[in-house]
Amino acid sequence: MSTTSKAGQRIASVLDENSFVEIGASVTARATDFNLNASDTPSDGVVTGYGVIDGNLVYIYSQDPSVLGGSIGEMHAKKIVNLYDLALKVGAPVIGLIDSTGVRLEESMDALNAMGEVYAQMSLASGIVPQITAVFGNCGGGLSVIPALSDFTFMEDKAKMFVNSPDAITGNNASKCDNSAAGFQMSEAGNVDFVGDEASVYAGIRELVTVLPGNCESTAFDDCEDDLNRACANISGCVGDTSVALSIIADNGQFIETKAEYAKDMVTGFIKLNGDTVGVIANRSEVLDESGNSIEKLDNVLSARGLEKASAFVKFCDAFEIPILTLTNAAGFVSCMCGEKRLAREAAVLTAAFASATVPKVNVIIGKAFGSAGVIMNSKALGADMTFAWNTAKVGTMDSKLAAQIICDGKGSDAIAECAKKYDELQNGVESAARRGLVDTVIAPEDTRKYVIGAFDMLYTKAVDIPDKKHAAI
Repeated sequence: MSTTSKAGQRIASVLDENSFVEIGASVTARATDFNLNASDTPSDGVVTGYGVIDGNLVYIYSQDPSVLGGSIGEMHAKKIVNLYDLALKVGAPVIGLIDSTGVRLEESMDALNAMGEVYAQMSLASGIVPQITAVFGNCGGGLSVIPALSDFTFMEDKAKMFVNSPDAITGNNASKCDNSAAGFQMSEAGNVDFVGDEASVYAGIRELVTVLPGNCESTAFDDCEDDLNRACANISGCVGDTSVALSIIADNGQFIETKAEYAKDMVTGFIKLNGDTVGVIANRSEVLDESGNSIEKLDNVLSARGLEKASAFVKFCDAFEIPILTLTNAAGFVSCMCGEKRLAREAAVLTAAFASATVPKVNVIIGKAFGSAGVIMNSKALGADMTFAWNTAKVGTMDSKLAAQIICDGKGSDAIAECAKKYDELQNGVESAARRGLVDTVIAPEDTRKYVIGAFDMLYTKAVDIPDKKHAAI
């Protein structure tokens, strides 16, 4: 590998020092149309091989923009397919570093078919080994399917990713809406998990690999030096911003959030609990800055985007045997015409994802769990193995004031207020849910960490018999 090439430098920046072993360094393009054989195509524009990240084996490829723009030709794609073959045999993650002009036009259908073979290999590997893609430079047209097929996508903040470039969309251009920009792809499209400069992308990939299992049959475990019974001081003040609450619960305060800028009302990511990786999903009603000041208010309701984000994450965790922890604070669904188009469908997909997941599932109700929104968020009905609730939580059909207005319709304000008070006591109190077996244990907020660690420890050997079927159709 030429360490002076951009592709080689990127690989060296991701892997542990001097750990990379290149595969297929002598491969070149074999096409001859348009006098392509007269061009120098070292490694056919992609460096492939394996190495380690913090001692964890990974397979990695990096496109070289200095060789025909990093375009995908027949042999370029075959090198990536071969890398996937090895990864599937061994059971190790695949990391792709993308910087390409797209399909190599000089190779026409040969290149196009070869890229389809990459798609097929990625589809086969899905749920078997983790797939991580980072976009540098350009990733356009059919090439954008590759990060979309990946489990996690990083994007350098100046990179471009698109199916259709802004100028190719009728009535649009980059000055109106740069749909190829990293910000759009992360916050609007939800196609990207992490955005940053090159150094932060490399660091982010390394951090993510250390918390992911190598394959669907392995686990990611570290020795835990944090106190398992540590009280979560001040966690009750983070009921709105659950990204902060999760960092308080986690070993050593480490929380890796995915798709942080997309559907902010739903938080997804990874933490360690007693050294084991746990996937976390939580509702969020506000965003706090580093000083603990609220900088953005959100409704504590489920949105179509949030549901979509959560369901994809549940499926990933279940595929890789990663236990799931949810922090529930959902009072209902977003009410708007745009959301109404997708809400029922996305709610159904998340419902099916939770109901079908066979990994250990623990739910902590930290705020409101009202109506079907509360049911969808990993409830006992959908198979949560353990459900805890803070002693300040509310569990019921709907907000007591709204219920009283329906029950006491046509009566005076005093009657409605009295009805609301009684409804809150009889139907929305957390003790009412506990008496019905819908909550296993009512806990103080500061005891959250020790209770969830104990629950996951108890569930470590969980095994579930599921119906014999090919796969769900939802």
